[in-house]
Amino acid sequence: MITMEAVRAMAQERVRAALSVDPVRRFGRIVRSNGEVLHASGIRAPVGSRCLIEMEAGAHLAAEIVGFEEGGLILMPEQGTRGVMRGARVRVEGSAHTPLMGPALLGRVLDARGAPLDGLPPPAVSHPWPLMGVPLNPMARERLAKPFDVGVSAINALTTFGRGMRVGLFAGSGVGKTTLLGMLARHAQADVVVLAMIGERGREIREFIEDHLAAARPRSVVIASPADDTALGRVHGAYRAAAIAEYFRDQGRHVLLVVDSLTRLAMALREIGLAVGEPPATKGYPPSVFGALAAYLERAGMGAAGQGSITGIYTVLVEGDDHVGDPVADTARSVLDGHIVLSRAMAEAAIYPPIDITASLSRPMPGLVEPEHMRLASRFRALWARKQEKQDIIDLGAYAPGRDPLLDEAIRRAPAMEAVLRQDKNAGVTLAESVAALRVALGEAA
Repeated sequence: MITMEAVRAMAQERVRAALSVDPVRRFGRIVRSNGEVLHASGIRAPVGSRCLIEMEAGAHLAAEIVGFEEGGLILMPEQGTRGVMRGARVRVEGSAHTPLMGPALLGRVLDARGAPLDGLPPPAVSHPWPLMGVPLNPMARERLAKPFDVGVSAINALTTFGRGMRVGLFAGSGVGKTTLLGMLARHAQADVVVLAMIGERGREIREFIEDHLAAARPRSVVIASPADDTALGRVHGAYRAAAIAEYFRDQGRHVLLVVDSLTRLAMALREIGLAVGEPPATKGYPPSVFGALAAYLERAGMGAAGQGSITGIYTVLVEGDDHVGDPVADTARSVLDGHIVLSRAMAEAAIYPPIDITASLSRPMPGLVEPEHMRLASRFRALWARKQEKQDIIDLGAYAPGRDPLLDEAIRRAPAMEAVLRQDKNAGVTLAESVAALRVALGEAA
């Protein structure tokens, strides 16, 4: 049995290793530029180390070592290569980037480098936490044992989440993904909400915070890395959000981590991989991208005994509503504990949130809910799937009642079932209320 003390000792050792710095300051020189990467000679440091490049007027540009080659290192600046001169001096600052954490992060909006975007002073934080996280022994993690009330009726009733679960939200453009994320952030029963907005349009960041996050903002931390940020900045934004979630989990808090989007994180990793010379594979993604995504998703989940949990929701953007041919979607499905699929047809029919129940799944659900709840959910799914399958025949008037008893019942109960799926974005529906609505829709209310 792995004790909590052992887990904390391993975490502290990881932090000390990340903070270790060579006492002798050594300098190298920038010798070449190639797109978004720089080549330096004269210094030695491991991949992942943080460097500072000297600029004019005493300024410094932060960079990360992303690879090495014969005779030197390959660096990628966090804010682009503009202004870097040939021969500029480079020094290694540490073996890894270790941002500072603390309760003062709550209610704040920060960029990928931890600088405030909300016009307030920098948060007063002092607890170091590795950007790449502190790995947990899988045998030390608690099991998924408790339902996670997200405040959305369709999810609570039919694809119940577990506390510490990792879920993919698969959607095309303009289907209602942002609205659903806002509902989850506001209504979910979480102590802390960490929101990573990776590669989003700049205007959407403020709109989401003001229009959708609203009342949940005091218990939330927003990390924003918009589309005009560098590839390394977008990656660091996603990693910083995960590190913040890990810190609060270590404090015993139950965290909801929302990453919008996993696809844009994969694109940023692809830019970095191609820049350092990796060969492209499926749809131009280097092989390392899929390993990095799997490692990133593993950072969420239950903590060890005495810790809290991180329930992760990761949006996956699918091109043309293609949920099968996208390699990022395939990788996410294979690693995550469940997925929610948004339907364009339901959105066009004004059913919001447009959750496609037949395509959505919560793998841990059978072990999280009562057998009666599971039976009701299975029956609802069967009725809804049969109606969706025969909808074209029904619309043409070619179906004669009495031929299919299951379809007859599905047609009769369709309005009540739609009431379970429909929900006003400003109204939360608890898990108990969702199950009660499910009984009413199926005619089994007491």
